[in-house]
Amino acid sequence: MARVWSLLFIWIAILSCYSSTANADQQSEVEGFFSQGGHTNNWAVLVCTSRFWFNYRHVANTLSMYRTVKRLGIPDSNIILMLADDVSCNARNKYPATVYNNAARFLDLYGDNVEVDYRGYEVTVENFIRMLTGRVSPDTPRSKRLLSDDRSNILVYMTGHGGDEFLKFQDAEEISAYDLADAFKQMSEKKRYNEIFFMIDTCQANTMYSKFDSPNILATGSSELGESSFSHHTDYEIGVAVIDSYTYYNLEFLENIDMTSNKTLQDLFGTYDPVQISSHPGIRSDLFHRPLDKVKVTDFFGNVQNVELTRYRYPLVEHDSWTEEVKTTTTTTTTTTIYF
Repeated sequence: MARVWSLLFIWIAILSCYSSTANADQQSEVEGFFSQGGHTNNWAVLVCTSRFWFNYRHVANTLSMYRTVKRLGIPDSNIILMLADDVSCNARNKYPATVYNNAARFLDLYGDNVEVDYRGYEVTVENFIRMLTGRVSPDTPRSKRLLSDDRSNILVYMTGHGGDEFLKFQDAEEISAYDLADAFKQMSEKKRYNEIFFMIDTCQANTMYSKFDSPNILATGSSELGESSFSHHTDYEIGVAVIDSYTYYNLEFLENIDMTSNKTLQDLFGTYDPVQISSHPGIRSDLFHRPLDKVKVTDFFGNVQNVELTRYRYPLVEHDSWTEEVKTTTTTTTTTTIYF
Protein backbone atom coordinates (compact mmCIF):
# COMPACT_ATOMS: atom_id res chain seq x y z
CA MET A 1 0.00 0.00 0.00
CA ALA A 2 2.86 2.36 0.86
CA ARG A 3 4.38 1.68 -2.54
CA VAL A 4 1.12 2.63 -4.26
CA TRP A 5 1.02 5.91 -2.37
CA SER A 6 4.65 6.60 -3.29
CA LEU A 7 3.93 6.03 -6.97
CA LEU A 8 0.90 8.28 -6.72
CA PHE A 9 2.92 11.12 -5.19
CA ILE A 10 5.58 10.75 -7.91
CA TRP A 11 2.91 10.89 -10.59
CA ILE A 12 1.40 14.05 -9.06
CA ALA A 13 4.87 15.65 -8.95
CA ILE A 14 5.43 14.86 -12.63
CA LEU A 15 2.07 16.38 -13.56
CA SER A 16 2.88 19.51 -11.54
CA CYS A 17 6.19 19.95 -13.38
CA TYR A 18 4.46 19.48 -16.72
CA SER A 19 1.83 22.03 -15.77
CA SER A 20 4.47 24.59 -14.77
CA THR A 21 6.34 24.06 -18.04
CA ALA A 22 3.11 24.40 -20.04
CA ASN A 23 2.24 27.61 -18.20
CA ALA A 24 5.71 28.99 -18.91
CA ASP A 25 5.41 28.05 -22.58
CA GLN A 26 1.97 29.62 -22.68
CA GLN A 27 3.23 32.87 -21.16
CA SER A 28 6.20 32.97 -23.52
CA GLU A 29 4.01 32.35 -26.56
CA VAL A 30 1.47 35.00 -25.58
CA GLU A 31 4.19 37.56 -24.82
CA GLY A 32 5.88 36.81 -28.15
CA PHE A 33 2.61 37.20 -30.01
CA PHE A 34 1.78 40.59 -28.54
CA SER A 35 5.33 41.88 -28.84
CA GLN A 36 4.65 41.69 -32.58
CA GLY A 37 1.73 44.06 -32.13
CA GLY A 38 -0.89 41.32 -31.81
CA HIS A 39 -1.45 41.13 -35.56
CA THR A 40 -1.69 38.10 -37.81
CA ASN A 41 -1.73 39.70 -41.26
CA ASN A 42 -0.55 42.79 -43.12
CA TRP A 43 -2.19 45.01 -45.70
CA ALA A 44 -0.91 47.97 -47.72
CA VAL A 45 -3.06 50.70 -49.27
CA LEU A 46 -0.94 52.74 -51.70
CA VAL A 47 -2.54 55.78 -53.28
CA CYS A 48 -1.31 58.17 -55.96
CA THR A 49 -3.90 60.95 -56.11
CA SER A 50 -2.37 62.76 -59.13
CA ARG A 51 -2.59 62.36 -62.85
CA PHE A 52 -0.98 64.09 -65.89
CA TRP A 53 2.60 63.87 -67.18
CA PHE A 54 4.24 66.49 -64.94
CA ASN A 55 3.15 64.56 -61.85
CA TYR A 56 5.35 61.64 -62.93
CA ARG A 57 7.12 61.69 -59.53
CA HIS A 58 3.89 60.89 -57.64
CA VAL A 59 3.41 57.75 -59.71
CA ALA A 60 7.06 56.83 -59.11
CA ASN A 61 6.63 57.46 -55.36
CA THR A 62 3.72 55.03 -55.19
CA LEU A 63 5.25 52.34 -57.37
CA SER A 64 8.46 52.55 -55.32
CA MET A 65 6.49 51.83 -52.14
CA TYR A 66 4.63 49.06 -53.96
CA ARG A 67 7.90 47.39 -54.95
CA THR A 68 9.23 47.72 -51.40
CA VAL A 69 6.28 46.13 -49.58
CA LYS A 70 6.20 43.28 -52.12
CA ARG A 71 9.93 42.70 -51.63
CA LEU A 72 9.38 42.57 -47.87
CA GLY A 73 6.69 39.94 -48.23
CA ILE A 74 3.26 41.50 -48.61
CA PRO A 75 1.55 39.70 -51.53
CA ASP A 76 -0.50 41.44 -54.21
CA SER A 77 -3.62 39.91 -52.68
CA ASN A 78 -3.01 42.13 -49.64
CA ILE A 79 -2.11 45.31 -51.51
CA ILE A 80 -4.58 47.88 -52.79
CA LEU A 81 -2.84 49.99 -55.46
CA MET A 82 -4.61 53.15 -56.65
CA LEU A 83 -2.87 54.78 -59.60
CA ALA A 84 -3.77 57.19 -62.38
CA ASP A 85 -1.51 55.01 -64.51
CA ASP A 86 -1.20 57.57 -67.30
CA VAL A 87 2.54 58.29 -67.46
CA SER A 88 4.00 54.94 -68.51
CA CYS A 89 2.41 55.15 -71.95
CA ASN A 90 2.23 58.92 -72.24
CA ALA A 91 3.32 60.17 -75.67
CA ARG A 92 6.01 62.32 -73.99
CA ASN A 93 7.62 59.34 -72.27
CA LYS A 94 10.90 58.71 -74.07
CA TYR A 95 10.96 55.20 -72.59
CA PRO A 96 7.49 53.81 -73.27
CA ALA A 97 5.83 51.47 -70.75
CA THR A 98 8.35 52.34 -68.04
CA VAL A 99 8.44 54.35 -64.81
CA TYR A 100 11.73 55.15 -63.08
CA ASN A 101 12.47 56.73 -59.70
CA ASN A 102 16.08 57.59 -60.47
CA ALA A 103 17.72 59.59 -63.26
CA ALA A 104 20.20 56.75 -63.78
CA ARG A 105 17.20 54.52 -64.64
CA PHE A 106 18.56 51.46 -62.85
CA LEU A 107 15.15 49.99 -62.14
CA ASP A 108 11.94 49.99 -64.14
CA LEU A 109 9.20 50.13 -61.51
CA TYR A 110 6.41 49.46 -63.97
CA GLY A 111 7.65 46.69 -66.20
CA ASP A 112 7.53 43.70 -63.88
CA ASN A 113 4.35 42.26 -62.40
CA VAL A 114 2.43 45.37 -61.35
CA GLU A 115 -1.20 44.85 -60.40
CA VAL A 116 -3.14 48.13 -60.38
CA ASP A 117 -6.45 47.72 -58.53
CA TYR A 118 -7.98 51.18 -59.04
CA ARG A 119 -6.87 52.73 -62.31
CA GLY A 120 -7.36 56.14 -63.93
CA TYR A 121 -10.69 57.74 -63.14
CA GLU A 122 -11.45 55.01 -60.60
CA VAL A 123 -9.12 56.83 -58.21
CA THR A 124 -11.73 58.97 -56.47
CA VAL A 125 -12.39 60.10 -52.93
CA GLU A 126 -15.58 58.04 -52.83
CA ASN A 127 -13.89 54.83 -53.96
CA PHE A 128 -11.03 55.39 -51.53
CA ILE A 129 -13.30 55.87 -48.52
CA ARG A 130 -15.60 53.00 -49.53
CA MET A 131 -12.61 50.72 -49.88
CA LEU A 132 -11.26 51.65 -46.42
CA THR A 133 -14.59 51.29 -44.65
CA GLY A 134 -15.76 48.21 -46.55
CA ARG A 135 -18.85 49.98 -47.91
CA VAL A 136 -18.39 48.71 -51.45
CA SER A 137 -21.07 47.42 -53.79
CA PRO A 138 -21.76 43.66 -53.73
CA ASP A 139 -20.32 43.18 -57.22
CA THR A 140 -16.95 44.68 -56.28
CA PRO A 141 -14.21 42.12 -57.04
CA ARG A 142 -11.93 40.88 -54.30
CA SER A 143 -8.94 42.75 -55.71
CA LYS A 144 -10.69 46.06 -54.97
CA ARG A 145 -11.64 45.15 -51.39
CA LEU A 146 -9.69 45.75 -48.21
CA LEU A 147 -10.47 42.45 -46.49
CA SER A 148 -8.82 43.34 -43.20
CA ASP A 149 -9.93 42.45 -39.68
CA ASP A 150 -9.12 43.29 -36.07
CA ARG A 151 -5.78 41.46 -36.37
CA SER A 152 -4.62 43.40 -39.46
CA ASN A 153 -1.78 45.91 -39.50
CA ILE A 154 -2.38 48.34 -42.35
CA LEU A 155 0.10 50.66 -44.08
CA VAL A 156 -1.70 53.57 -45.75
CA TYR A 157 0.61 55.56 -48.04
CA MET A 158 -0.64 58.60 -49.98
CA THR A 159 1.08 61.05 -52.30
CA GLY A 160 -0.08 63.91 -54.50
CA HIS A 161 -0.77 67.65 -54.31
CA GLY A 162 -2.18 68.98 -51.08
CA GLY A 163 -2.50 71.90 -48.73
CA ASP A 164 -3.72 72.78 -45.26
CA GLU A 165 -5.89 69.79 -44.25
CA PHE A 166 -6.69 68.66 -47.81
CA LEU A 167 -5.31 66.41 -50.53
CA LYS A 168 -6.36 66.77 -54.16
CA PHE A 169 -7.57 63.79 -56.17
CA GLN A 170 -6.66 64.20 -59.86
CA ASP A 171 -7.33 67.97 -59.86
CA ALA A 172 -11.07 67.19 -59.72
CA GLU A 173 -11.89 66.83 -56.01
CA GLU A 174 -10.36 66.86 -52.55
CA ILE A 175 -10.28 64.71 -49.43
CA SER A 176 -10.05 66.63 -46.17
CA ALA A 177 -8.38 65.75 -42.91
CA TYR A 178 -11.88 65.39 -41.43
CA ASP A 179 -12.89 62.90 -44.16
CA LEU A 180 -9.80 60.81 -43.50
CA ALA A 181 -10.27 60.88 -39.72
CA ASP A 182 -13.91 59.83 -40.13
CA ALA A 183 -12.96 56.92 -42.41
CA PHE A 184 -10.46 55.64 -39.84
CA LYS A 185 -13.08 56.11 -37.12
CA GLN A 186 -15.47 53.88 -39.06
CA MET A 187 -12.70 51.32 -39.52
CA SER A 188 -12.07 51.31 -35.78
CA GLU A 189 -15.75 50.89 -34.91
CA LYS A 190 -16.10 48.06 -37.43
CA LYS A 191 -12.92 46.39 -36.15
CA ARG A 192 -11.20 46.54 -39.52
CA TYR A 193 -7.67 47.00 -38.17
CA ASN A 194 -5.32 46.23 -35.31
CA GLU A 195 -2.89 49.08 -36.03
CA ILE A 196 -2.57 51.63 -38.84
CA PHE A 197 0.60 53.35 -40.02
CA PHE A 198 -0.38 56.41 -42.06
CA MET A 199 2.30 57.96 -44.26
CA ILE A 200 1.74 60.92 -46.59
CA ASP A 201 4.01 62.83 -48.97
CA THR A 202 2.51 66.14 -50.06
CA CYS A 203 2.71 69.86 -49.30
CA GLN A 204 1.66 70.63 -45.69
CA ALA A 205 1.31 66.88 -45.22
CA ASN A 206 1.32 66.89 -41.42
CA THR A 207 -2.03 68.70 -41.33
CA MET A 208 -3.71 65.65 -42.90
CA TYR A 209 -3.45 63.62 -39.69
CA SER A 210 -4.26 66.46 -37.31
CA LYS A 211 -7.90 65.34 -36.89
CA PHE A 212 -7.26 61.67 -36.15
CA ASP A 213 -8.84 60.50 -32.91
CA SER A 214 -9.06 56.72 -33.36
CA PRO A 215 -6.86 54.35 -31.35
CA ASN A 216 -3.72 52.55 -32.53
CA ILE A 217 -2.87 54.89 -35.40
CA LEU A 218 0.69 56.06 -36.00
CA ALA A 219 1.13 58.85 -38.55
CA THR A 220 3.97 60.61 -40.33
CA GLY A 221 4.10 63.22 -43.07
CA SER A 222 6.64 64.99 -45.22
CA SER A 223 6.07 68.64 -44.30
CA GLU A 224 4.50 70.85 -41.69
CA LEU A 225 1.90 73.59 -42.02
CA GLY A 226 3.04 76.23 -44.52
CA GLU A 227 5.78 74.04 -46.05
CA SER A 228 6.00 72.52 -49.51
CA SER A 229 7.12 68.98 -50.18
CA PHE A 230 9.89 69.08 -52.76
CA SER A 231 11.07 66.69 -55.42
CA HIS A 232 14.47 65.08 -54.98
CA HIS A 233 15.89 65.29 -58.49
CA THR A 234 15.01 65.49 -62.17
CA ASP A 235 15.74 63.19 -65.08
CA TYR A 236 16.49 65.77 -67.76
CA GLU A 237 16.25 63.22 -70.55
CA ILE A 238 12.66 62.46 -69.57
CA GLY A 239 12.11 66.09 -68.64
CA VAL A 240 10.40 65.69 -65.24
CA ALA A 241 11.21 65.14 -61.57
CA VAL A 242 11.20 61.41 -60.87
CA ILE A 243 10.73 61.15 -57.08
CA ASP A 244 9.99 63.29 -54.02
CA SER A 245 12.63 63.86 -51.32
CA TYR A 246 10.66 62.48 -48.38
CA THR A 247 9.81 59.25 -50.17
CA TYR A 248 13.36 59.00 -51.54
CA TYR A 249 14.95 59.04 -48.08
CA ASN A 250 12.40 56.62 -46.66
CA LEU A 251 13.23 54.23 -49.49
CA GLU A 252 16.95 54.71 -48.89
CA PHE A 253 16.39 53.26 -45.41
CA LEU A 254 13.94 50.55 -46.49
CA GLU A 255 16.21 49.27 -49.27
CA ASN A 256 18.77 48.24 -46.63
CA ILE A 257 16.49 45.87 -44.72
CA ASP A 258 14.91 42.52 -45.46
CA MET A 259 12.06 40.45 -44.01
CA THR A 260 14.19 39.30 -41.07
CA SER A 261 15.29 42.81 -40.03
CA ASN A 262 14.94 43.99 -36.43
CA LYS A 263 15.09 47.67 -37.42
CA THR A 264 12.35 49.70 -35.75
CA LEU A 265 10.24 52.66 -36.77
CA GLN A 266 12.28 54.70 -34.29
CA ASP A 267 15.33 53.81 -36.38
CA LEU A 268 13.50 54.96 -39.51
CA PHE A 269 12.32 58.23 -37.97
CA GLY A 270 15.83 58.83 -36.65
CA THR A 271 17.10 59.14 -40.23
CA TYR A 272 14.77 62.06 -41.04
CA ASP A 273 16.91 65.11 -41.79
CA PRO A 274 15.00 68.34 -42.59
CA VAL A 275 18.05 69.68 -44.44
CA GLN A 276 18.18 66.69 -46.79
CA ILE A 277 14.42 66.42 -47.19
CA SER A 278 14.01 70.22 -47.56
CA SER A 279 11.01 70.18 -45.21
CA HIS A 280 10.18 69.15 -41.66
CA PRO A 281 8.69 65.65 -41.45
CA GLY A 282 6.21 65.12 -38.66
CA ILE A 283 5.44 62.13 -36.45
CA ARG A 284 2.25 61.67 -34.45
CA SER A 285 2.30 58.80 -31.95
CA ASP A 286 -0.09 59.91 -29.17
CA LEU A 287 -2.81 57.53 -30.45
CA PHE A 288 -0.41 54.61 -30.75
CA HIS A 289 -0.09 52.13 -27.87
CA ARG A 290 3.45 50.78 -28.42
CA PRO A 291 6.81 52.53 -27.93
CA LEU A 292 8.33 53.24 -31.33
CA ASP A 293 11.61 51.55 -30.46
CA LYS A 294 9.66 48.29 -30.05
CA VAL A 295 7.81 48.49 -33.37
CA LYS A 296 9.62 46.69 -36.16
CA VAL A 297 9.55 48.29 -39.58
CA THR A 298 8.35 44.96 -40.92
CA ASP A 299 5.27 45.18 -38.67
CA PHE A 300 3.87 47.44 -41.41
CA PHE A 301 6.11 47.21 -44.47
CA GLY A 302 6.54 43.43 -44.27
CA ASN A 303 4.31 40.42 -43.82
CA VAL A 304 3.72 38.13 -40.86
CA GLN A 305 2.39 34.60 -40.76
CA ASN A 306 1.65 34.45 -37.04
CA VAL A 307 -0.34 31.41 -35.95
CA GLU A 308 -2.44 32.10 -32.89
CA LEU A 309 -2.87 29.00 -30.76
CA THR A 310 -6.17 29.42 -28.99
CA ARG A 311 -5.80 26.36 -26.78
CA TYR A 312 -4.83 28.76 -23.99
CA ARG A 313 -7.86 30.97 -24.53
CA TYR A 314 -10.43 28.16 -24.46
CA PRO A 315 -10.56 25.09 -22.18
CA LEU A 316 -10.19 21.62 -23.57
CA VAL A 317 -13.50 20.07 -24.56
CA GLU A 318 -14.55 16.56 -23.62
CA HIS A 319 -16.11 14.72 -26.54
CA ASP A 320 -17.43 11.18 -25.96
CA SER A 321 -14.58 9.18 -24.44
CA TRP A 322 -11.72 11.25 -25.83
CA THR A 323 -10.41 14.78 -25.46
CA GLU A 324 -10.14 17.11 -28.40
CA GLU A 325 -7.86 20.08 -28.51
CA VAL A 326 -8.70 23.01 -30.70
CA LYS A 327 -6.22 25.06 -32.60
CA THR A 328 -7.20 28.07 -34.68
CA THR A 329 -4.89 28.88 -37.51
CA THR A 330 -5.35 32.43 -38.79
CA THR A 331 -4.35 33.26 -42.33
CA THR A 332 -4.78 36.41 -44.38
CA THR A 333 -8.40 35.86 -45.26
CA THR A 334 -9.69 32.71 -43.60
CA THR A 335 -9.81 31.03 -40.21
CA THR A 336 -9.50 27.25 -40.20
CA THR A 337 -10.35 25.18 -37.13
CA ILE A 338 -8.39 21.96 -36.83
CA TYR A 339 -9.36 19.14 -34.49
CA PHE A 340 -6.83 16.54 -33.42
